Amino acid sequence: MASEQELSDFLKSIEKRAFKRAVFQVRDDEAALDIVQDSMLKLSIHYGDKPAAELPLLFHRILANTTLDWFRRRKTHNAVFSNMGDFDSGDDEGDFDLLETLETLENSEGTESASDAVSRAQTLRTIEEAVQNLPGRQREAFLMRYWEEMDVSETATAMGCSEGSVKTHCFRAIQALSKALSAKGIKP
Repeated sequence: MASEQELSDFLKSIEKRAFKRAVFQVRDDEAALDIVQDSMLKLSIHYGDKPAAELPLLFHRILANTTLDWFRRRKTHNAVFSNMGDFDSGDDEGDFDLLETLETLENSEGTESASDAVSRAQTLRTIEEAVQNLPGRQREAFLMRYWEEMDVSETATAMGCSEGSVKTHCFRAIQALSKALSAKGIKP
């Protein structure tokens, strides 16, 4: 059984990556934050008594399901309110990314030149856009395997599909990312 401290430590360790993953999925910072918070609450309430080793896989499955629920609610909302202009989503596609800013502040030692910082930020933005443009299942498999560092069987369980499907989604995602990034001049 996971102690309160183990559960708290796990949630702290996963929050930034989970938020980034949710942002990649829904492309809305506020919705992503809600999804991550809901997922963390569900894990704490329903599975807080599980062993600490089971928490990562449970959380990723809950996050995937909560994201799907968000898409379903959004689809229903859009169907109901499609003719009402007041309910259209106003996406503010700003350039500010809190996670990148925090990461830069944490890792910055004052040795990076301004041109290097701008170049790095542009490259990161290009990579994030390429990941966001992947089809949903490819993006989900890619993020779980390479961002969350889950193995194939854990990813298959979290996604609710076979290991072969995970491998196929990851392969296609890597091919698409390689092609998109090569076209923009970014080489591995």
